[in-house]
Amino acid sequence: MASSLTSLPRDETIRDILQNVRTIALVGLSANPARDSNGVFGFLLGQGYRAVGVNPGLVGQTIHGAPVYARLADVPFAIDMIDIFRNSEATGGVADEALALTPPPKVIWMQLGIINEAAAEKARARGVDVVMDRCPKIEIARLGI
Repeated sequence: MASSLTSLPRDETIRDILQNVRTIALVGLSANPARDSNGVFGFLLGQGYRAVGVNPGLVGQTIHGAPVYARLADVPFAIDMIDIFRNSEATGGVADEALALTPPPKVIWMQLGIINEAAAEKARARGVDVVMDRCPKIEIARLGI
């Protein structure tokens, strides 16, 4: 079910993830409407997901009507999926923060161009599905979800 550089997730796995997660925390959300993270966040909200942003520089603000928190541990409800808009090097720390949550997320999703095998292996070892180098907005459109 989880992805790696040698075994990308099958369409059925991605479809299952996107149809079954309900809450998403987008780490690295930008307030700038021209940034991809902002557009993807608005799209996910428009698709009916309960989404929140995570960015310490925007804490207390709302973007697309949804709150922004400083860190994952500040989100006051369980998160099904962490969508990471940070560089590959920062992903390890985000994964560690996600895995410290109770309960941990079901999925850690790394955006296009983001690959961190060490973080992915750590998450998989805890039973968390991992998707790397993909965008949920693109996958939702491609799979007709």
